[in-house]
Amino acid sequence: MEDEKKGLELGAADYITKPISPPIVLARVKNHLALKVLSDILQEKNTELALAKTFAEKANLAKSEFLSSMSHELRSPLHAILGFSQLMASDLTPTHANQKESIEHILKAGWHLLHLIDEILDLAKIESGQIPLSLEAVSLSEIMLECQSMTEHTAKEKGIQIVFPVFKQPCYVNGDWTRIKQILLNFLSNAIKYNCKNGRVDVDYSTPTPGRVRVSIQDTGDGLSPDQITQLFMPFNRLGQESSGTEGTGIGLVVAKQLVELMGGSVSVESTVGEGCIFQFELDEVDAPDSETEVQTTELIPSTRLQEKQEHTLLYIEDNPANMQLIRLIIARSPELHLLTAVDGLSGIALAIEALPAVILMDINLPDINGVEALQILRANPATQHIPVIALSANAMPPDIQKAMNAGFYRYVTKPIIVTEFIEILNMALQFAASEMNTQNGES
Repeated sequence: MEDEKKGLELGAADYITKPISPPIVLARVKNHLALKVLSDILQEKNTELALAKTFAEKANLAKSEFLSSMSHELRSPLHAILGFSQLMASDLTPTHANQKESIEHILKAGWHLLHLIDEILDLAKIESGQIPLSLEAVSLSEIMLECQSMTEHTAKEKGIQIVFPVFKQPCYVNGDWTRIKQILLNFLSNAIKYNCKNGRVDVDYSTPTPGRVRVSIQDTGDGLSPDQITQLFMPFNRLGQESSGTEGTGIGLVVAKQLVELMGGSVSVESTVGEGCIFQFELDEVDAPDSETEVQTTELIPSTRLQEKQEHTLLYIEDNPANMQLIRLIIARSPELHLLTAVDGLSGIALAIEALPAVILMDINLPDINGVEALQILRANPATQHIPVIALSANAMPPDIQKAMNAGFYRYVTKPIIVTEFIEILNMALQFAASEMNTQNGES
């Protein structure tokens, strides 16, 4: 027994003692041969799985890089189109009535194109597991109120009556505020878009089971057949509406359904041909957030108005001439602001050290070093480490934004910008810079 134990411990596959029994030896050899075959098959399968995993990871990385590149390349030209159009449409640049109408058409088409781009990217991000969600207690009444103000005008233009519920008591659901609003707006948009003339849209909510909230959107359109309902959530399937003249891609409902499911909810559809549709989605009901938290959040929101019309120097680091001109025109509307510009990261850093601007605006994709690297150099220099730096980029993918914010950017603004929102962020940055300067003067 001791010899057998020692032999097996040394690595022997088996231990046979003399005198041998040929049938037993043969049986053992066959067993070992079978085990060897199985071991070889297992090793081969493991190798195949490892290769498949590596291939999938590379494919996912390539997809992520493609999405990031596509987002950047599509948003960049829209930044100029929508940015200059907003300036032309503003009250500060008077135009003739027919020009005003033409500009409004450009803006409407541009924002619609951006919406389609975002829908396609959302679908791709969901499929690759790259869509971030910030789950919290969300007020359903506040979201509905916001969606009501955003859809009533469109409904009125089409002669559609839209009715929202009256909340007798607060109702909170567990979800991501932005995504729930996106979901509800998508259902509302479809209910208005595919309704009949002088139709009606009824929005309501209920609690079908304890701990669950159901939101329903009912329209008076043509309705859907059972066969159409089975195809409703297939990407790019517009159910024969391609030639109807109604805008759409067949993506919105797919994205809405997947977003609801990512938040632990469900989507259902009821319809009778000729009588309209009822779209419903359910989410978990949660308690209202603490009132103290709400008050604190409100107090943290800074004012968007400059307290004083002081003179400030800004620095914009950007290599695209059209983008540079757009920001130059925006800044020129505030005489107290003086804009310096640089076309690459290194010259921008040198100018920042020399001029010490109040705020720096920086593109991420620069020709020499990228914006994150430039920010790190600025943060390492005592003279510029306190200056708030706003990223202004067409990189709109969540990992890109998160990387930049982790690096220390004051804000991250994606192109194309909404001019009024950009001005508000700039005002907040100027106030922040002033408070930082006061703190430094106090310490000295």
